[in-house]
Amino acid sequence: MFETTIAGSLPKPAWLAETHKLWPRWKLEGDALAEAKGDATILWIKQQEDAGIDMVTDGEQSRQHFVHGFLERVEGIDFDLKVELGIRNNRYKAMVPTVVGPLRLKGRVHAAEARLARAHANGKLKFTLPGPMTIVDTIADNHYGDRTKLAMAFAEALNEEARALAADGVDMVQFDEPAFNVYMDDVKRWGIDALHRAAEGVTCRTGVHICYGYGIKANLDWKDSLGSEWRQYEEIFPALAQSRIDAVSVECIHSRVPVRLLELLAGKDVMLGVIDVASDKVETPEEVAGVIEAAMKHVPKERILPCTNCGMAPMDRGIALAKLEALGAGARLARERFG
Repeated sequence: MFETTIAGSLPKPAWLAETHKLWPRWKLEGDALAEAKGDATILWIKQQEDAGIDMVTDGEQSRQHFVHGFLERVEGIDFDLKVELGIRNNRYKAMVPTVVGPLRLKGRVHAAEARLARAHANGKLKFTLPGPMTIVDTIADNHYGDRTKLAMAFAEALNEEARALAADGVDMVQFDEPAFNVYMDDVKRWGIDALHRAAEGVTCRTGVHICYGYGIKANLDWKDSLGSEWRQYEEIFPALAQSRIDAVSVECIHSRVPVRLLELLAGKDVMLGVIDVASDKVETPEEVAGVIEAAMKHVPKERILPCTNCGMAPMDRGIALAKLEALGAGARLARERFG
C-alpha cells in the first residue's frame, strides 16, 4: 500500500551539468558525457531506493530538458531554425526548434538509459516521456499547420518509443502533460485522443503527469494569479477518468487544489503530490502522512501512490534527497496508521 514514486526528474550532479537550471549546459562531451550520464542515473536509482521510493525513475539524467530530450531523436525538426515562442499560453518565453517536415523517429530514443536503469533498479521502474499536447506547445510548426495533426504525428512517434520501453522492462510509462492545465478545452477536444494514441498497445502501466509546473518564477507568478482555489483539474478530471490511462499525477501539498476534486478521478490510480517542489523547506513524515490521510477521504487508499508534485530538476541536490527521504518516511508512517 502507498507505493511511492516521483514525478520524474531529479537534479543533475555538478560534475555532470550546470546546477539549479531547467536547461543546463553539460560539463563534458562525447564518451565522457555518456559515461557521466550513466553514472548519475545509477547514483540516483540507488539514492531513491535508499530513501524508500518503490517505483524509481532514471531522474532524466541523460536529458537536457524533458521535452527536447525526446525531440533530438525525431526526424523532421530543424534545431538550427529556432524561434521565440510563448509557452503555456505565454506564461514564459523560450527559443524552440521548428517542425519542417514529416515527423518520424530516427530510431530508439531512450533505449540506453532505460536498459541501464532496468539493470540497476531492484524494484519497479517508471520512465517518463513528454505528452503530445505539451510537445505541441513547446515547438514551432512550419509543416503541419494544425495543432491536432501535429499532436497526432508526435503521438505516433511517442507510441513507438513507449512500446519499446515496455519491452525493455519498464513497469510504467508516464506521459508528462503540464499543458493539460492550460488548454482545458483542447484537452477534451483532442488532447485525450492524442494521449490515447501515444499509449496505444503499451503493455505496461501508463500514467499521465499534470501539474502546475516546476518551482520557477514564471510558474509561481501564475499560481499567484489563480485565486484562492485552483480548479483547473475540475475541467479535465472527468475526461481523464473516462480515459484508458491507468494513473494520474496530481499536485496536492501546498497547492490550492480542493482535495475533493480527486473524487472526479474515480477508477484511476492517483500519484498524489505530497512533496512540494517549489519550496526548499523539507516536509516532515507527519506532513506527508497528513496529505495521504486527507486524500483517503476521496480516493480508495489502495489507489494512492505518494509522489512529488512535479519534477525536481532545478532544485538543490541535497534538498531533493532530503525530500525523497521525507516521502519514503511519510509513506511508511501512513502504512503503519492506515494499513
